[in-house]
Amino acid sequence: MFSATRLAFVGALAALALVPARAAECGSDKLGVSRVQKVGVEGGLEVGWKTYRDTIPLADHEVILTFDDGPDPTTTPLVLDALREQCVRATFFDIGRDVDEHPKLTRREVDEGHNVAFHTDTHPQPTLRYMSAAAARADILKGMIAVERAAYGQDFSHGEPDELGKLKLHAPFFRFPGFADTADLRKWFAANNVGIFGVDLWASDWVKMTPDEELKLILSRLEKAKKGMLLFHDNKPWTAQMLPRFLVELKRRGYRVVQIETGPGHGPTEAAPVGWRSETGRTVNSVKPRLEHEPTSVAHKEGGFDVKAAPQE
Repeated sequence: MFSATRLAFVGALAALALVPARAAECGSDKLGVSRVQKVGVEGGLEVGWKTYRDTIPLADHEVILTFDDGPDPTTTPLVLDALREQCVRATFFDIGRDVDEHPKLTRREVDEGHNVAFHTDTHPQPTLRYMSAAAARADILKGMIAVERAAYGQDFSHGEPDELGKLKLHAPFFRFPGFADTADLRKWFAANNVGIFGVDLWASDWVKMTPDEELKLILSRLEKAKKGMLLFHDNKPWTAQMLPRFLVELKRRGYRVVQIETGPGHGPTEAAPVGWRSETGRTVNSVKPRLEHEPTSVAHKEGGFDVKAAPQE
């Protein structure tokens, strides 16, 4: 029989033996994660230059990867496979009703090192702006509960909280569908220490396009900006097909991935350059006449509607 000391020694050798295998799997040929940025949300946070005047500070050629509107049983696994292949971690803003349908897929996101944050329960159409404050809050809270249950294993068997302040959030980050925030909801999030995430650069992948077109578009925008928090949608097949090549291109062009995590305090943030203006307002307003002309039919349309991307170049 082995002595306790010898067993401990053998265990240590076994642990060391695993290190080279992991290092080889995520070696220098992979994109990987260059650093982790702790982001504090105390008192609220509003970041992402497409909508807000502040963003998360990044150095030249640093990017943050984010994905909206999942999980999708067909495309999200492909996205996760691509990220895992390159040892990259991202933040997923998931829809509650889809999380309820695919809880194991949501749990996979967490198990593979990603953040899972919040994007409402139903992704209401046209946006939260067309709902009452009470209805909007209820939709958001229900989506958060779904994510917390599936992704992080919170137990609500004794009742679901009816107030945001009673809900412990593992990743207190929220993104408005269509970036269409409201003053009431912004104050509500700030009072409950939830950060609002816009984005610095988007791939416009809510518009149907080929993977080649999307790759060219996002790379052209990134090469102009040189850094930023990026937005993709993991429920889009063209994005799922494009992503492996995009990650390889990031590596080839010298970009580095930053993972965000919840941190203490508030921020840090970086102010927008002189001359900043909201691109989100222009994009949301571009569909406003259609929504006001057909509010009932559009509001109940499943799957959303195409929106032309605001020109960037």
